[in-house]
Amino acid sequence: MPGPSSLPAGGERLEAHMTDPLPPDRNPLRLPLAELRRRTSVKWRTYPEDVLPMWVAEMDVLPAPPVRRALHEAVDLGDTGYPAGTGYARALDAFTRERWAWEVVPEHTAVVPDVMLGMVEVLKLVTGPGDAVVISPPLYPPIRQFVGHLGRRVLHAPLDSAGRLDPEAIEEAFRDAVAGDRPAAYVLCSPHNPTGTVHTAEELATVARLASRYGVRVVSDEIHAPLVLPGAVHLPYLSLPGTEDAFVLISASKAWNLAGLKAALVVAGPTAVADLARMPEEVSHGPSHLGVIAHTAAFLDGGPWLDDLRAALSQNRTLLSSLLATHLPEVRMRQVEGGYLAWLDCRDLGLGDNPAKTFLHRGRVALNPGHTFGPGGAGRVRFNFAASPDLVTEAVRRMAAAV
Repeated sequence: MPGPSSLPAGGERLEAHMTDPLPPDRNPLRLPLAELRRRTSVKWRTYPEDVLPMWVAEMDVLPAPPVRRALHEAVDLGDTGYPAGTGYARALDAFTRERWAWEVVPEHTAVVPDVMLGMVEVLKLVTGPGDAVVISPPLYPPIRQFVGHLGRRVLHAPLDSAGRLDPEAIEEAFRDAVAGDRPAAYVLCSPHNPTGTVHTAEELATVARLASRYGVRVVSDEIHAPLVLPGAVHLPYLSLPGTEDAFVLISASKAWNLAGLKAALVVAGPTAVADLARMPEEVSHGPSHLGVIAHTAAFLDGGPWLDDLRAALSQNRTLLSSLLATHLPEVRMRQVEGGYLAWLDCRDLGLGDNPAKTFLHRGRVALNPGHTFGPGGAGRVRFNFAASPDLVTEAVRRMAAAV
């Protein structure tokens, strides 16, 4: 069994710049393993120290300098009360206008504790107990879990064999969802987690057309959107025609590694604003004031840091693909278009439905088991490559040794 290794320390208009190699001194992902081991979050405390944690969606980075400054200033001022105002929404609007030419109207937003709890509150607005919510697996497991706990029926419109949205499956699920003239919703994951797929304009337009035809309300989780990598372009769902009654959920959580600083935004389409107004006022009590401050600073001033991160992730994407081709050629890696989570098809290794178990016990590498993501996940694993190149390399070395 391989043991722990001593590792060395370590807007689309900007894509041309990002194709150049990122200098090491600007790479946010080069942190020493010993420093990371001091962290007390779930990524670093779930497994023994001889395990490399390449699983949960936490990045091995320090907070962006604008975020650190904003938090330090708030603590020094004793500004640790309750959140207020529309600064968060206005910061998001500045970011989306620059990056995606999409206007966010602050009056059409609501602050919620995080994307998942915001999704639950939106689904309460547009569906009732026993109504159907359609999802497209394989999909981030908490979405299915939260929807089920909410007392809604979960219907599947699985991705196609290429890992993309399947119009026929979506239409069939929509038809079943609204049978008996019942309300229904579709949770769109954009970019998709775990596949890293960035949906095209045509695919999103098809979703909008089918949702309009069947009266299904779309709730789009766009938490990974700021992390779309070179070669793909994110289109906010609400920026497309025919999406006026939909909702988008977004935060700086994934792109700036702020999961522990709770705050997210719901953005309502023009004809969904009245629904959003029915959201209970107490929902706004859940976000952390420090979280709102951190997310605001990220969207307002964290762009340059984000571009360096995206360049580093692009390099790691190429590195991981190359390492797998060399050391584990039986493993097929989907091209990651958005985010830092690689979806690896390990079925040709003959490790059964849960290859993550073998990689953990024999290789001491923790990965997310694919079968927990629902239909289409068996025999796969999700690999978090938001780590130093040395850690990514060592993880693949251990995975190869395990088989």
